[in-house]
Amino acid sequence: MRRSVLIFLLITIVILTFLLHQVSTLIALLLEDASADAIQKSELPAPNSTLLTNRPQLIPKIIHQTYINESIPAHWLPAQQACLELHKDYEYKLWTDAKSLEFIEKEYPWFATTFRNYQHPIQRADSIRYFVLAHYGGIYIDLDDGCKRRLDPLLSYNAFVRRTVPTGISNDVMGSIPQHPFFLRVVESLQGANRKWLLPYITIMASTGPLFLSVIWKKWMGEHADLQTQSQTADWKGRVRVLMPDEYSGHTWSFFEEYKGNSWHGQDAKLIFWMGKNWMLLTAAGTVIVLSVGLALWWVYGRILLLGQKRRGYVAVEPTGSPKLTATRGSSRSPRASPRKGPSLWRRLGMEGKKERYELVEHHDA
Repeated sequence: MRRSVLIFLLITIVILTFLLHQVSTLIALLLEDASADAIQKSELPAPNSTLLTNRPQLIPKIIHQTYINESIPAHWLPAQQACLELHKDYEYKLWTDAKSLEFIEKEYPWFATTFRNYQHPIQRADSIRYFVLAHYGGIYIDLDDGCKRRLDPLLSYNAFVRRTVPTGISNDVMGSIPQHPFFLRVVESLQGANRKWLLPYITIMASTGPLFLSVIWKKWMGEHADLQTQSQTADWKGRVRVLMPDEYSGHTWSFFEEYKGNSWHGQDAKLIFWMGKNWMLLTAAGTVIVLSVGLALWWVYGRILLLGQKRRGYVAVEPTGSPKLTATRGSSRSPRASPRKGPSLWRRLGMEGKKERYELVEHHDA
């Protein structure tokens, strides 16, 4: 195999390795089922069960929610009131835009500039929920999630998030003790994730939203794999339990009922949702595009090498097959034709002309 082929393959392998490394966490998320940290139905006492009195309360009885101001839209009032009616003994904190900014400027001034400069209001609504959970602890609930039963069984965990389908976790329902190490990591990671992408939906999801949280969560589990394994028998403070879909909503024993939401979704979200539904088609199209680009790059690479050969010297072969030696530029000695073991790479790739083909001969530096 020629050296040029080896160089091309080496460059290709390096590029592919770099790209795979960049998206390795996203690939790992596709394979993560969260079963190791799942909150099983058998762990959760039924509503009004006597077992509730024997369970420890780790998470403080605080419910956090966010909105622009104090005027909650009418279509979300039933969801909000359902949670308030079931938890009259819980403290309730509604984080408006003004209260959120005041809290950040007072408690986390190092983040105030980033918080004020977020392009989309939902980014502030996303980020404030991580800060208040890390600071006060409690349970955060989106306004479009109504409570179906008391949340007391969930207070027995140091932290919990909810599983989403097909992959990752969501940030619409979360719980934590104050200063939980996972949520401290989340707030510390916000500034580094503050990037602008082509579509607003992707920018939001990757900078403050569920995709951002899922990536941090997956990395957190990887960094503490040994402790995560040990925590199956002895609970580790940093463990993050996962509320599975059945326990989240959809059944009589579930904790929440979903109301109409997606208030921040723009037109670009429709494109993302369409891509999610047609991921197999897009994967096939992407494979074809990648192979086409690879072949095009290989063709360009071959043409560049061929032009380089023309500048250094050749043995021109006539149609009859009799070689005609051509001196190499920069050398006063007669060139010697290199032995050939078979058809040239360029001929196999169809890069040689029909009337004339060239073979690189001995080259001497000037």
